[in-house]
Amino acid sequence: MDAVALRLANLLVGNDEGAAGLEATLGGPTLAFDTEMVVAIGGADLGARVGEKPLRPWRATRVEAGGTLEFGSARAGCRAYVAVAGGLDVPLVLGSRSTYLPARFGGLVGRALRRDDVLVVHSSGAPSRAAATAPRVSASDAGATIGFRGIEPSVLPSYGGPVRVVPGEHLALLTPEARTRLFDAEFRVTPQSDRMGYRLAGPPLMLAEPVELLSAGVAFGTVQLPPGSDPIVLMADRQTTGGYPRLGEVATVDLPVMAQLRPGDVVRFAEISLDRAQALYLERERTIAALRLALALSP
Repeated sequence: MDAVALRLANLLVGNDEGAAGLEATLGGPTLAFDTEMVVAIGGADLGARVGEKPLRPWRATRVEAGGTLEFGSARAGCRAYVAVAGGLDVPLVLGSRSTYLPARFGGLVGRALRRDDVLVVHSSGAPSRAAATAPRVSASDAGATIGFRGIEPSVLPSYGGPVRVVPGEHLALLTPEARTRLFDAEFRVTPQSDRMGYRLAGPPLMLAEPVELLSAGVAFGTVQLPPGSDPIVLMADRQTTGGYPRLGEVATVDLPVMAQLRPGDVVRFAEISLDRAQALYLERERTIAALRLALALSP
């Protein structure tokens, strides 16, 4: 859901950005480490700790064998990402190590994790720079938050502010009042939201007249308007096609903002041009590339 958070967490522990990690939503797992391991948490702050020692997001730390990583409740955001040096060893399915729950494939036998599951980490021939130099933390440690190989705040995703949307093919089908509301009003994420899509509640968005559309391709971030006048933002586990009016597309750089919203959170949309959205995406990729180089060269 928040690909940038997973990419950055992987970079912190010396992995390729696409290495498999864990996604935790609202609450996190309890993970017992059989061997010493370097870990980093990206995205939401779910109150992670080893023993009594808190682990802030965006830091890489070496957890000793016998240590236990636990999570509390969500302090900020919705989804946290746990990356471990080497990456989780799960099979490639269609070129990905992701888990797709609706179809029950990928990841660990196509399902969410359960109590007593054992996760295996890829072994590397030589320890990464992160593994060789990260400080240790064990279950007996207590005191202040520890951290190593942190990321400057200016590089981190901005999880606040309006979500920018590129106008879609069917935006003109709305009444003039509805077009104004889309970019001027607040919408609330409803409890009927999941990884397939966020259902939003707000002022009604009415079509100027009834319309029937052929199904067409949809993407992560497509803003659809099903019958009922409340929009849906399609998310990571979306379908591949849809026949509802497509009002817009969330700019790629703001997909992490959507991913970190919780039921009950309020979101506002702001219009952005395609050229500007593409420029912001390229700017973010250049920033991540510079971070990748800096981490590779760090002592």
